[in-house]
Amino acid sequence: MADTSFWGYRRENGRVGVRNHVVILPLDDLSNAACEAVANNIKGTLAIPHAYGRLQFGEDLDLHFRTLIGTGSNPNVAAVIVIGIEPAWTKVVTDGIAKTGKPVEGFAIEQHGDINTISRASYKAKDFLHAASEIRREECPISDLWVSVKCGESDTTSGLASNPTVGNVIDKIDPLGATTCFGETSEITGAEEVCATRGATPEASKKFLATWQAYMDDVIEPHKTSDLSDSQPTKGNIEGGLTTIEEKAFGNVEKIGKNTKFIDVLEPAEEPSKGPGLYFMDTSSAAAECVTLQAAAGFAVHLFPTGQGNVIGNPIEPVIKLSANPRTVRTMHEHIDVDVSGILRREMTLDQAGDALLDMTIRTANGRLTAAETLGHREFVLTKLYRSA
Repeated sequence: MADTSFWGYRRENGRVGVRNHVVILPLDDLSNAACEAVANNIKGTLAIPHAYGRLQFGEDLDLHFRTLIGTGSNPNVAAVIVIGIEPAWTKVVTDGIAKTGKPVEGFAIEQHGDINTISRASYKAKDFLHAASEIRREECPISDLWVSVKCGESDTTSGLASNPTVGNVIDKIDPLGATTCFGETSEITGAEEVCATRGATPEASKKFLATWQAYMDDVIEPHKTSDLSDSQPTKGNIEGGLTTIEEKAFGNVEKIGKNTKFIDVLEPAEEPSKGPGLYFMDTSSAAAECVTLQAAAGFAVHLFPTGQGNVIGNPIEPVIKLSANPRTVRTMHEHIDVDVSGILRREMTLDQAGDALLDMTIRTANGRLTAAETLGHREFVLTKLYRSA
């Protein structure tokens, strides 16, 4: 098996990151321009624009705050500038991030305007960037690494090879104390009973089935038409040979391996609290939404098997892309970090593929840029539950 120690950035709260971003985080859509201006002024900082943050309420607002606070709290982030139109909601996010002990400061645009706010925030961002640039990596055990997983543009090769490769890695790092996470609630439809048997306790299994049923009751049943065609499975899935959501679901579940059991079920963007192990998170199956939520829960590296060729990235959590589809590896090679198509040609065993992916995971944790990072993929998509008030 590959080396299982890595060089990471240990943060004030003890968590370990694999990147060292200074993030310029907008509270709301109105503040995107100011955040992007600060990032333009201070080279090396990272603005993360998004579309929401005004007139949200209830559970939707709670999720919005949890996602933004979690994004800033992620161990891949060294420091955060938060900019919002109003001071009160901006303070909610800065106070939440401050609990990690990392440097964070908030700015409100109201009664100051863009130019003044951008100026003040730029000076503080420059200070944060100088401090972050002096933080050094230290050697850490894999038990300090939090790994999330999701698949995208699945096809027949996904369930046969690339998803089982991810599962092989999960089975290898779970006994070493890693914290891992899978999700995609709708995409487990048809395999939900089998997935429930992978709960470590009756309570975990029951919580998973309740979460899946709530999605069916609250989302699918009230809004369905005749079926989920073109959504689950997608046109890309169908072109790749998948005919039903059940086929897709059983391939999806391969990502959690053969031996590892999940210990708890998380709300969207909820940080794990029961120690090392595998968690299920209630997420959309849309790639950018799912990865955004997992990053907000604190996961530092993401494993993403793709069949037809999904190009997803994330601003703060590096996304490692693997594929077993020979055509995708050939035509979209610039997006693929690990080629496991040899499994289908019987030139590579599943165990060898798992070792290759684990090796790439450690290399990425040590600082190697993923294909998505080099190509500038920074998809950050918030999950919104309700229409705005």
